[in-house]
Amino acid sequence: MNIIKRVKAPTPKFFKVLRNIGLTVGAIGAAILTSPIVLPIAVSTVGGYLAVAGGVLSAISQLTTTSQEVSKHVPDAKQ
Repeated sequence: MNIIKRVKAPTPKFFKVLRNIGLTVGAIGAAILTSPIVLPIAVSTVGGYLAVAGGVLSAISQLTTTSQEVSKHVPDAKQ
């Protein structure tokens, strides 16, 4: 399955929840990184890690499908 078909396939409910959590974590990290006040280095580092972790979690969760849903939406999927 190519990436376009995988993105267009429906995402299971559990991974939709994880995607939303990832978006929230990424937004918190971005807010920490772009804060107008000077923060300690440790807080800025944690903000960077949160932004990256949230982006990865959201991307992986969006690309997750079940084999049953894939076979319904992709004509050449093996069952």
